[in-house]
Order: sequence, then structure tokens, then C-alpha cells
Amino acid sequence: MNMKKAILTIPLSAALLFPAAHSASAHEGHMHGEAKKTSSSQEVSNKATDLRAALDQLFSEHAYLAVITMQKGIDGSKDFKQAAAALNDNTNDLSEAIASVYGKKAGKQFKDIWSSHIGYFVDYVQATAKKDEAGKKKAVKQLDQYRMKQADMLDQATGGRLKASELEEGLKMHVNELLKAFDSYTEKDFDTTYETVRKSIHHMFEVGKGVSWAITDQFPGKFNHKSVDTPAADLREDLNYLFSEHLTLAVVAMQKGNDGSKDFDQAAAALNENTNDLSDAIASVYGKDAGKQFKDIWSSHIGYLVDYVKADASGDKEAKEKAVKNLDAYRMKQAKFLEQATDGRLKAADLEAGLKMHIDELIKTYTSYHNGEYDQLYPTVREAYGHMFMVGQDVAAAIVDQHPELFKSNMPNEMPKTGMGGTAGPLGMSYEAFAGLIASLILAGGAMGAFFLIRRKTSN
Repeated sequence: MNMKKAILTIPLSAALLFPAAHSASAHEGHMHGEAKKTSSSQEVSNKATDLRAALDQLFSEHAYLAVITMQKGIDGSKDFKQAAAALNDNTNDLSEAIASVYGKKAGKQFKDIWSSHIGYFVDYVQATAKKDEAGKKKAVKQLDQYRMKQADMLDQATGGRLKASELEEGLKMHVNELLKAFDSYTEKDFDTTYETVRKSIHHMFEVGKGVSWAITDQFPGKFNHKSVDTPAADLREDLNYLFSEHLTLAVVAMQKGNDGSKDFDQAAAALNENTNDLSDAIASVYGKDAGKQFKDIWSSHIGYLVDYVKADASGDKEAKEKAVKNLDAYRMKQAKFLEQATDGRLKAADLEAGLKMHIDELIKTYTSYHNGEYDQLYPTVREAYGHMFMVGQDVAAAIVDQHPELFKSNMPNEMPKTGMGGTAGPLGMSYEAFAGLIASLILAGGAMGAFFLIRRKTSN
């Protein structure tokens, strides 16, 4: 897994109109000259699936940054302005993405409408701080009006592929989730807060799927007539979600630990639930023993990061050095595990380098927060978030290349069910059943027994 930052240096408009531009570097080493021929349904990376991933990243990052900004606002945190600036940067990137497809005028129209709902959230936070119930109701009313404008704009832009009525329902879900996450936070119902945070971020991956489907259906020639709705693309999305969510929850937990916040235990519990879901995903592909092994190794690096935070808070230089040493040892164990599991498709050397980048980014976000270097903090958070999408892409590519027969499907000819409307809720909202979600995705059609027989033979 060659974790490079190429995706972050490409202008977003280029990434959307020419989304395959960065894919070669993301798979350099383990895929070139080695990959089997695949059908369209088995392609993890092509112009259509890369578009879906790019929109997944931006929409889900919006939800995460909105939650953080609202928390920072009500707490009067010193880094509120920088968090709000990061959310604004995300809006700019989303608007550029729309402009790259529909033109500058549409991009500006999207930006004006999208920015308005962020402003109404800010109004809601300010009214909450002042205990102004009338102000809160006004903000909610404005958010309802926003939904109709946003839905109408996207309906018209996509030539009716995204229906305004369904868009309004999907946007209502988004608004309600963010308000619920905020309200429960102010009420100190932190269990609800982090359960809702996870749902709100995951929902936006379904939004990304819906919008990318509409664009590729509208301009099929620009995307080589490829579909965003395939088993391989879904696997990439699921892994992108779990790896990126790990990053966001780790950043939050480290900040909460640094501050001694009352919701630290719940933030840490959400991070632990993410680890369980990742481990279940690995188990659904490679078996329970592999899932447990992954969980033990993956959990260890979270523990070492906690050790680092504690040592830094207490000024224990020796303990900090020990934590860094343990993190280095973790990298080698994790890299070896994934190389063996994927039969060498992910190379240990590349994995170690990628894991080092991940660890360094997390430590940098913590250090910059601890030192009050907030202007440095949020660009690092956004960079680290984008990096995890490359991790998801590479792991998905290795799995599909390893077992291509399990990712065959007929191409759909209608809009996939997504979180854009009322016909279907967010994919896999029952997080404890994530193993079943992946298993049903790639082990359907009676393939489960044969799949694990193949794994046992490989292991032997």
C-alpha cells in the first residue's frame, strides 16, 4: 500500500472530471503488471468510482467538521475560528466540484445555498448559548427553507435524476442528525451524541453515492460508461468510511483526553466501536481468527496513542519515547498481517510507510492542538482524513484482486437506493451487524463455504 499525498495536490475540479489521474500512484507497486483482468463490476478504481469516492470524502468531511465546529462554538473553544475556517474550506471544495461538472454559475449557486445552511446551524448554536428558544425555532425554520432550495437546485442540475421531493427528505435527515448530535451534546447525553455523530457521517457516504450516480448517468461518456453502483465500489466505500471514521474519532478522543472533557469516555467508546466494525469487516473476508488478530494489533496502536497523550500531559519524556517506540513496533506487526492476509498484494514495506504517515499525522494533530497551533491543526486533520481514503482504496483493491469471482454483478440501470431520499435509510446503520453487511456483499449466492475453504487452503 503506497500511501502518497497525490490526491491532495490535485485540484478538485481535475479530480472530478479526470478522476483516474491519481489512481496509478495509489496502487503503485502491488498492482502494476500483477492485477488480473477485471470486469467493470470488479473495478475498484475507474473514473466513476473515483468520482464517488471524491464526493464521499467531501460530503462526509462536511458532517464531521460541522459537528466539531458546533461543539467548539457552544464550548467557546479557542480553536473555534479555525474549525469554522476548515468547514468553509470544505464548502469551497464542494462548490468547485459542482462547478467542475455544471459550470461556474452552478458552482456559485450551490455555494450560496450550501453556505446558508451552515450559517443557520451557527444561528442555532448562538441561540442555544443565549437560551433563546425563539432564535432556535427561527434557525430550524430557515433550515427547512434551505432544504427546499438545495433540493430544487440539485433536481434541476441533474435533469431530474435526483428528485426534489426525495432530496428534501435526505437533507432533512442530515439536518436532524446534526441538530440531534448538538442538542444531545449540550444536554450531556454523550452516548446519544457519538451514536448520532457516527450515523451523520455515514449518511453522507450515501449522499455521495447518489450524487455521483446522477452525474455519471447524466454524462456517461465522461466516465467511460462505468457505474458507481457495483460490489467493488461498495466495498471501497465501506472501507473508506471505517478508516476515515477511525481518523476523525481518534482526533476527537485525543483532544478530549487532552482537555479532560466530560465526554472523553463516550468519544473513546465510539472509537472502540469503530475498531470492532473494522475487525468484523476483516473477519467477514478472512475469518474470525484473522478478525481477532487484526483487532488485537489495531487496538494496540490506539492504546499507544493514549499512552503518548498521557505522557505528554504529565511531561514524562521517557514514557513518550516508549509510546513512539511501541507505535513503530505496531507498524511492523500490522504491515506483516495485511501482507500475509492479502497474499502479498499489499507489500509490508509500503504498508509500514503508510502507517507511519497515519501515526505521524495523528501525533501532529494532537501536538498542534496541545500547543495552541490551531492554524496548523485543521489543515493536518483534512490531509489525514483524505489519506484514509487512499487506505480504503488500496485495501479494497487487494481484496477484489484476490477474489474477483466474488465481485461479479449485473450493471444496474436505475438509481441505486441511497440516503438521498425516503426510499432507503443510510446503508448499514446497524453498526453491530457490519460483518453481516460485508458478508452479504461479497459472499452472497452460496459462496461463503467455498470462500472460507479457499482461505483455509491458502493459509495451509
